This record gives sequence, structure tokens and C-alpha cells, in this order.
Amino acid sequence: MDTGDTSFVLIAAAMVFLMTPGLALFYGGMVRKKNVLSTFMHSWIMIGIMSLQWILVGFSLAFGTDHYGLIGGLDWLGLNGVGMEPNPDYSATIPAIVFMGFQMMFAILTPALISGSIAERMRFPAFVAFMLLWATFVYDPLAHWVWGVGGFLRNLGALDFAGGNVVHISSGYSALIAAIVLGKRKGLGKESMAPHHVPMTVLGAGLLWFGWFGFNAGSALGANGLAGIALVNTNTAAAAGAVAWAVAERIHRGKSTILGTASGAIAGLVAITPGAGFVTPLSSIVIGLVGGAICYLAISVMKAKFGYDDALDAFGCHGIGGTWGALATGVFATTSINSAGADGLFYGNASLLGIQAMSVLITIVFTMLATFIILKAISLVTKLRVSEEQESSGLDLSLHGETAYTEFV
Repeated sequence: MDTGDTSFVLIAAAMVFLMTPGLALFYGGMVRKKNVLSTFMHSWIMIGIMSLQWILVGFSLAFGTDHYGLIGGLDWLGLNGVGMEPNPDYSATIPAIVFMGFQMMFAILTPALISGSIAERMRFPAFVAFMLLWATFVYDPLAHWVWGVGGFLRNLGALDFAGGNVVHISSGYSALIAAIVLGKRKGLGKESMAPHHVPMTVLGAGLLWFGWFGFNAGSALGANGLAGIALVNTNTAAAAGAVAWAVAERIHRGKSTILGTASGAIAGLVAITPGAGFVTPLSSIVIGLVGGAICYLAISVMKAKFGYDDALDAFGCHGIGGTWGALATGVFATTSINSAGADGLFYGNASLLGIQAMSVLITIVFTMLATFIILKAISLVTKLRVSEEQESSGLDLSLHGETAYTEFV
């Protein structure tokens, strides 16, 4: 066991934890003021629920003894056997309990990302049930497929350094299905639904950017050169994504906005996540530039064309950006950066791109189908959506009995 590696991963875990409160600010500023607290609640309740679910069953399902490449066993239920000694299957230099804690922060954040698509219209009990079932039957198996020893996508050779498939593609495409199943917000296209507090959103984006260094660099699971490369690639792609979005917005709308620039940074961060520990800094520039541009197009053009109400663009950023990032890893990955990875198309190995494309397709189909089934099953027991009266008065007051702002006459 190495105390330096252990310290580094503990700090990285704390940084990743901060991303979920940061997400609450990022999403909260983009909704109308009557829904800001309910939007905060989506992220904060995930901290509570997923922390417990991960300890009780999630970690075991994701990283426990493999069963047919599809799911981990139940040997680590309640963290039974997960102690202070390293588990060499995952890291020989940090305690197993530290690895578990680091991965727990990913399990908290990922379902919270989905909440952006259904903001301002989903009943809180239905949301809680959806997230708990989604984490257990979608996130945990997918984490095992990609990261678990024996997982079939891992055995296939798919590369996902910090969560392209597991975090972003899964949450993004699930968000799209959730938005379609719930339907559009009342008054969409007729009433103003402009963000009520852009500075709050920008602050949230800054916290996400900061936490992402822990997200990606921490996935090296050690204080080493690979962590350094992942950190540099993370910042570089975020910077490129911010610039790309600002330029695209300028060309398309005539002005660059701070909301757009912050969103572009998030798009770049999403795009680099699967390849952060496999590509060069120069490649991360390309990944970030393309990520910012295509996420802008997905949100400003595709959403309007197809008419779905992805309220806070969870699909536009995470689904589209994550897909691009996973495919880009198949193009730009190089063993000169990470000998445990593989060379991609740019380095003479076209097969990796095919593997990445297959893993993306499998992830998309699985998450979309499973999300649809879970939502339909919940709808048989309880309503998914608030009433029109509750939606009009705002979810803060109607669902939680509180308001974010005091009105002075």
C-alpha cells in the first residue's frame, strides 16, 4: 500500500463528491425561480440515497465476483470483506475501502445528471423510485461490464478511462427517454422559461470543472504521471469546448454568452472523460473543440427539430458529448500515453474504433430500453408527473412546501 496514492485518491474522491452540489447549482440556476429548490433536491437526495445503495448492494453488483461477464456477485453486500487492505484486482496501492469510496462518488453523480432532462415536472416520489431502480438495474451492471474484472465490454477491449459509457452515455440517453416519456413542460414555447439565475449556473459549472480534475485524474488511482496527463487533458478539452461553443454561438446567433461558454466547458469535459488517460494533450484539443461544437448543435438545432423537452440539456451535453468522446478515444488513444490501453485509428489500429463503436451502441440500447421499462413500471404504481396546478404554482411550493426567494412588496 502506498500512502501517497491513498492520499491522492481520497482527495480526488472529495473533489468528485463536490461535483454533485456543483451540479445542483448548475441545474438550479437554469430553471425558473419557482423550481430551483426542487431542482436542488434532485441532486441532494441522490447524495443520500446513492451513498446508502452503493454500500448496501451497488458496489458489490458493480465490482464483485463476476458472473458471466454481466454482473458482480453479492459477496460484498454491506461492504462485507471490503477492508483496509488493497484489492489487487483494482489497485495494489490503495485500500479497497478507498477504491470503494472513490467509485461511490461516481454512483452518486451519474443518476443526478439525468434529473436535468425532467426538471420542473416530475413528482418527487416517482423520481426517487426511478433513480433507485435505475442505479441498481442500469448503472451497477454497466459499471461491471466496463470496469469490473470479467465484465464483457472490458474483456472486449473497450476503453473508458473515467466514465464515458458508464456515466455520460448512460445518463444522457436515459435522460432523453425520461424527457420523452414525461412529455413537455406546460407552456413550453409560449411562456418564458429563461434561466432565473445565470451566475448560479456559472458558479456550478466552475465547481464541476474543478471536481472533474478529481473525476479524471483520480481515475489513475495513483499520484503518478498518468494522473498528470489526465489532469492536463481534462483542462485542455474543457478550454477547447468553451471556446468552440462561444465561436459557434457567435456564428449562429451573433453573440457569445457566458451561459453558452460555461456549457461548452462542460461539453469538453464530458467528451474527454473516456479518453483522459489514453490520449495526448494535442488530441484533447481536437476532442474538446468537436465536443463543444456538436453539443451546441445538438442543443440549438436538434432539440428544436425533433421537439423533445430535455429541459436542462442532459442529453445534449452528456449523451452527445459522451458518444463523441468514446468514439474519439477509438481514434486518438495511444499506448505511448498508457501501455494498459491500446492504439487507436490515428495510430494504425482501426479495430479499436470498431470496439468503441460497439460498446457505445450496446450502452445506448441497454440504457434506453431499461429506462423505458423502469419508467413504465413505476407509472403502473404511481403518477410520474405533477398535476397542471402543481406545475403552474411551482414544484418548490407544491412538492416541498418552501420557496427559494422572499417576495418584497
